[in-house]
Amino acid sequence: MQHFLISTLVFFLLLSPNCNAQQPQKPSSVAIYNQIQKLNFLGSVLYIAAHPDDENTRLISYFSNETKARTAYLSLTRGDGGQNLIGPQLRELLGVIRTQELIEARKIDGGEQLFTRANDFGFSKNPDETLEIWDKDKVLADIIFTIRKFQPDIIINRFDHRTSGNTHGHHSASAILSVESFIKANDSKVFPEQLSLVQTWQTKRQFFNPSWWFYGSQEKFDAADKSKFISMQTGVFYSLTGKSNQEIAALSHSCHQSQGFGSTGNRGEETEYLELINGELPKDKANLFDGIDTTWNRVKGGKSIGELLSKIATEFDFKNPSASIPDLAKAYSMMQTLDDNHWKTLKSEEIKNTIAACAGLYLEAVAQNQEATPGSLVKLKLEAINRSATEMQLVDVTTLPNQKSIPQNLVLKNNVLQNITLDLQLPTTIEYTQPYWLKDKGTEGMYTVTDQKNIGIPDVIREAKVVFNIKINEIEIPFERTVVFKYNDDVKGEMYNYLD
Repeated sequence: MQHFLISTLVFFLLLSPNCNAQQPQKPSSVAIYNQIQKLNFLGSVLYIAAHPDDENTRLISYFSNETKARTAYLSLTRGDGGQNLIGPQLRELLGVIRTQELIEARKIDGGEQLFTRANDFGFSKNPDETLEIWDKDKVLADIIFTIRKFQPDIIINRFDHRTSGNTHGHHSASAILSVESFIKANDSKVFPEQLSLVQTWQTKRQFFNPSWWFYGSQEKFDAADKSKFISMQTGVFYSLTGKSNQEIAALSHSCHQSQGFGSTGNRGEETEYLELINGELPKDKANLFDGIDTTWNRVKGGKSIGELLSKIATEFDFKNPSASIPDLAKAYSMMQTLDDNHWKTLKSEEIKNTIAACAGLYLEAVAQNQEATPGSLVKLKLEAINRSATEMQLVDVTTLPNQKSIPQNLVLKNNVLQNITLDLQLPTTIEYTQPYWLKDKGTEGMYTVTDQKNIGIPDVIREAKVVFNIKINEIEIPFERTVVFKYNDDVKGEMYNYLD
């Protein structure tokens, strides 16, 4: 039965349009400018709830696009127990669909997506039942691992930890475990086995995000006492993109197609409410990060990086983004000298994407065939083109996971395409393409994931990649690309899939 399920899932992954690779992003000047602004904000928010579609996309979009904070949604489950309005898939196959729906939603609202090993086993009457069917200690461990890895300054719960039995048991359980994690994530005696991969972390503030749903109707919520709540005006208009925060949130929420959650965006003023659960209230209630250093000053040796990034943002030329490349490359080089691995790693990846966008640097690794087997040889066609006046050199390319480096030493002249063919030897030990959380048999309430470092990863793990090592102003910068397969469809044009 397990073999049949895995075979079905692999077949589903190959055919499902939700699981296809996407075309490489080609950001506009406005998107690049927003990326540069985010480079200079070192703060993070973690939103926690039980299921796909429980998240408040208005808040996620607001923190990501207005505040510029790193923002993520931790859904404890993948939604296997829900309905499906768009097809016959249920249980594990539905969980795969809803996983992809969440990933697509985050691409729109600017957040990141995370999960635990908890399985949506269907409706639960109360959190006690939920925590019994789930393995409470394992789900708690996963939440704490996520907090220690993500290092949020602020945690926001969608549900109230004090409403046992008044709502879906999964909902209350998600809040109960989140509240319990607030202190325990900073205790080295709690799940010490995690500390080889992450460090203890103390979040500064934790909130509950109430809405009219908890009061039974909008009228009752409007009449309720909100004196203990913080109010946030989230109905902002992003003039550079031409969308309101609510319009972005509606597009994100509408990704939950299997649940019939299509949403129409609105415009104008809108208020979100937060109730403090743990930590101290910010003195400036209009700024949840008040009292939290979100500048590069929070990183030892980071002050000069922040100053340089401020200069880049101030001098950014929307008509010529490539003018920012020399300073961006310098900022990347400065980041590599930092001792702080957390922000160093995150911001290094962000700034590499920004450099590539400013240069119109297009790097791609395409397999000749979509399918391969462990131990086989995959023929690749690489494309590299620099579409800017900035001098660049392709020093070498490295294929993964076999770690084979091939020297190139090619000058990437402005708008001159370089095509390279090479072979990728897949190891005999490479994993078959499948949702990693379904590889081993789980229980009614839990997926089985034996590798700690994989817990929380949202999508299928793909190992076939190519690293392009590019030299800019004598600074070598590695750009990693996942191997894809693409073809031309007579109706839809260029289509992308992953190498599976």
